Amino acid sequence: MSLRARLLERIATQGPMSLADYMSECLLNPDYGYYATRDPLGRGGDFTTAPEISQMFGELVGLALAQAWMDQGSPAPFALAELGPGRGTLMADALRATRAVPGFHAATRLHLVEASPVLKAEQAKLLAPYAPVWLDDVQSLPQLPLFLIANEFFDALPIRQFVRDRELWRERLVGARDGSLCHGLGAAVGQPALNHRLDDTRDGDLVELCPSAPAIMAQIAERIAAQGGTALIVDYGDWRSLGDTFQALQNHQATDPFADPGQADLTAHVDFEALALAASGGGCAHTRLTPQGVFLERLGITPRAQQLADRLTGAERDLLVSAHRRLTHPDEMGNLFKVLGLFPTSANPPPGLER
Repeated sequence: MSLRARLLERIATQGPMSLADYMSECLLNPDYGYYATRDPLGRGGDFTTAPEISQMFGELVGLALAQAWMDQGSPAPFALAELGPGRGTLMADALRATRAVPGFHAATRLHLVEASPVLKAEQAKLLAPYAPVWLDDVQSLPQLPLFLIANEFFDALPIRQFVRDRELWRERLVGARDGSLCHGLGAAVGQPALNHRLDDTRDGDLVELCPSAPAIMAQIAERIAAQGGTALIVDYGDWRSLGDTFQALQNHQATDPFADPGQADLTAHVDFEALALAASGGGCAHTRLTPQGVFLERLGITPRAQQLADRLTGAERDLLVSAHRRLTHPDEMGNLFKVLGLFPTSANPPPGLER
């Protein structure tokens, strides 16, 4: 039985499901889920992330975390962690770039939060020399100073969608019609979590909530507030969610998210305001939300690109120039992707970011 057939059967017996439940099944079902059954990255996959575009991304992120570590007194040992590490490319580049930082590697205890067995195997190939420990969730991170990166992690967390109906909200649900999966709307009810959105929305506006994101951010913030450390959250989105951003990618092209469950990547834009509020609630300071291009330029991506370009010619040099543009240009990833930093209230913000 396919995942599509299983979902239709569930809807027939239990009624429509939330979009969050649908996303969870499509992405994480142990038998049919997208992340449970494949390596989704690169030309042979469905999408490409910044670390796969250029080594410069991981190098600069690694050096930023190392500088934050030194700025906080070089605590030892400490947890170096990544949420959703993909193939391990970002972390491998970060660790290579920080080899010369005195004491950094000796104090590092590497932890990776990953749900995909396929990607865990890829990470093990690249990161075996650093003795990584794999975890199922953020709550399992050790009680140590925490220096963490989450690149394109929060966009894959399941969301719920609500359409405003006067002073109430109708949840957008996933149901079935004529043997196909489709959207529908639930009854109009109050949503206390959306009371603050009555001031900036109108009838018919759609707002997205990510139920698990604030809890994850609060756990990270509580660790940093208590133990010290820094977190860099890099993702696409903006300060406040408004409108339908739910999307599916297959073979690097947008596709119908209901056409073939489990066979496409499902994501939504990140509401960084919700993350920042959760961080503050966890006792942690957060930086201003900063475009990825600005962040990388402040860290020195252009001099690094020039340094690498001096060693290259022809097509390889052209690829490097293209990668630099893709990561930083406002018309590409430079403005679409944003960076939010977390740090102790008594410390300075991480490099490349401001209070």
